[in-house]
Formats: sequence, structure tokens, C-alpha cells
Amino acid sequence: MTPPNPAHNSGPTIGVFDSGFGGLTVLRALLPLIPAAHYIYLGDTARLPYGSKSQQTIARYAISSAKFLHQQGADLLVIACNTATALALPDIQAALPIPVIGVIQPGAQATLAAAGPTSTPQVLVLATTATIQSHAYAHALTALGLQATEKACPLLVPLAEEGWIDHPVTAEVLRIYLTEALAEAPNANTLLLGCTHYPLLKPLIEKTLKTLNHPMTIIDSAEATAQTTAQAIAQKTTPPADSSPAQPTCEFYATDSVEKFQRLGSLFLGRPLPTVKLIDLGG
Repeated sequence: MTPPNPAHNSGPTIGVFDSGFGGLTVLRALLPLIPAAHYIYLGDTARLPYGSKSQQTIARYAISSAKFLHQQGADLLVIACNTATALALPDIQAALPIPVIGVIQPGAQATLAAAGPTSTPQVLVLATTATIQSHAYAHALTALGLQATEKACPLLVPLAEEGWIDHPVTAEVLRIYLTEALAEAPNANTLLLGCTHYPLLKPLIEKTLKTLNHPMTIIDSAEATAQTTAQAIAQKTTPPADSSPAQPTCEFYATDSVEKFQRLGSLFLGRPLPTVKLIDLGG
């Protein structure tokens, strides 16, 4: 394992993995919750999209990326990729000697918590085609006693990556998707964002739901995953005696297109990215 860099924080080192940019919304949510941490983010941009690959290939890609982060010193790993979580989380957990947290169970748990003790929410899940086809969110929600309707929204990721987060085209695509989804689930009262790109679109989603006269409680799985990670860290670490505010430190790696990653990454992270390092994880 790579020894800690003395410039890093004395807190935990958290690896964050995604096939591309979307997982940066999870990192964005983590930074204020665990400011004393050092973060290592890897976007496997050379091998995306994961959704078109077989389960075995996704697991192989995700495990190689997870092992790289562990070798860099990560003592906890966040799989900030819905496809990898849905199709390979047990394989990744079995391959690493450190805790591994995915994005699906935290989102489902946050949905249950938002429901309160008396009501049973009718949950509408928006996600990519691969995540919807896995039914991972439906299984997780059903196991918690919640009712779920799933809707694949394949156009939202490329629109978000184009930076069209408040664009008339994106608004119209959202209106069509939500109209179709609500025709299938007219009593839906909770909307679960089952893709880490979608937090960028949350204001536009809220506006579209208002236009459709169907407001809903919106659950952001990126925020839920960050909360779950913060709780896991708090259970394992003792707060430092020094109460001065900590500042997180970050490293960024990508397996391809580092210039594009740096440009788009700032949109997802909400702040400029430092230098993104190119790495080769093989085929």
C-alpha cells in the first residue's frame, strides 16, 4: 500500500469510484460531511459506459479500479456508480479487505426514513437503463416494505454531461419522462434519483413536477450515500482533539480523456478540479 502523503489530512482516506463523472456528485456531498478526510477519486472513463457490458465484465472493471484505490491508501471505498453497485457490489466487497459502500442501499434507506412512521410512500425511481434493468432499487425498496415504480431515462446522462442542466431541451425530455412515469404511477409521492448525474438536474426536476402539478419528495442517492459514509467513518474514528476547521484534500485519476474530465468534473463537483492524473488499468 502506498504510504500516506505527509501533505494529506490525518483523517481517513476515502476512495470514490465511478465509471465516469457522475460519482463526483457523491464526492461533492462528502466533502462538507467529512472535511478531515483525504479523497482519492477514480473515473474509469476509458471503459465507460458500464451499462452496455456484461455483469462479469463490469465486476472485473470495478474490482481492478477498487484495488487501485486501495493500493493508493484508501481505507474505505465508496462505489459511486449505480451500475457497478447494482451488478458487482458483492464481488467488490469480497475482493477488498476494507469497507465498501454502494449507492443503492443508502438511497433506499433514505427513502424509508423520509416516509416517517405512518405513511407508505409510492416511490418513483429514475435511473439509467442498465440500473433499471437490474431492478436493484426495486428489490431494495421492496425489501423495506415500500412500493416502487421504475423509469429508465437514458437521455438525461448525456444532457447533464453536455452541461444542459437548465436547458429547454432537457426540460422537455424531463417532462416527457415524468409524464410517462406518472401515467404508470399516478399515486407516486416520492421520487428517488437513482443516478449520480441526476442531482445536477434536481432544480429542473422540481420545476417540471410543479408544472405537472405533481410535487414529490425528492431523495438524492448521492446525498444519502455521503450520509451513510459519514456515519460509517464516525463509528470507526475518534474526533481529533484539535477543533480547528479541517480542509479536505483530493486526488483525481481518470483512465482516459483527462482534459474532458477536468472540464466536466468542475460542473459535477461544483468547484474547479486540480490536475487529473491519467492511469492505465489495462483491458
